[in-house]
Amino acid sequence: MTEERTLIIGASGGIGSALAEMSQARGEVIGLSRRADGLDLTDEASIERVLGGLAGTFDRILVTTGALQIGEAGPEKTIRALDPADMAAQFALNAIGPALVLKHLLPLVPRDRRSVVAVLSARVGSIGDNHIGGWISYRAAKAAVNQVLRTSAIEYGRLRKQAILVALHPGTVQTDLTGPYLGRHKAVTPPEAAANLIRVIDGLTPEDSGHFFDWAGKPVPW
Repeated sequence: MTEERTLIIGASGGIGSALAEMSQARGEVIGLSRRADGLDLTDEASIERVLGGLAGTFDRILVTTGALQIGEAGPEKTIRALDPADMAAQFALNAIGPALVLKHLLPLVPRDRRSVVAVLSARVGSIGDNHIGGWISYRAAKAAVNQVLRTSAIEYGRLRKQAILVALHPGTVQTDLTGPYLGRHKAVTPPEAAANLIRVIDGLTPEDSGHFFDWAGKPVPW
């Protein structure tokens, strides 16, 4: 197998660290995080500086950042609980941050071979699959990042013919992010989630670019 280069943005998180560990057997892995590298998705200057300091291109670029709860603000159960500052924080981290990454990522995507840029989204960001309501700010931010990914895929496709940009739903994963909200939901460990995501990524083709898939490779409605 040809050695691959993998870039993981958000490598200190549960899913990101599991993806980094599993990718090491396939080649070079560069993991970036706010704590280790100063990569702050709410600060464009840090994104430009850190990504601009990388050399070469990558076969897989995985954006695994995000948060369900920011500070003391948990997901809303009703529109009556909506707070504009908390909603803005959700958009800054979960939608604008990945958008800024995609803005500065193009030089790291190869022109001459297949590559995958995968952004972790969430099924609750699906407008078509929303049947119970709630979690308004988080849902809206994830729906927004889905649109960012979809639109970026069209532009990347003009400039990098073999690039595949996708949004991925990893399922419910046992991490610090989901811990307080698991309840009775079935959840997988980060290594299980990473294995599922890698399996999906390996099966993608350029025709899949700009789409939204779950951990089993099944399309998720927008």
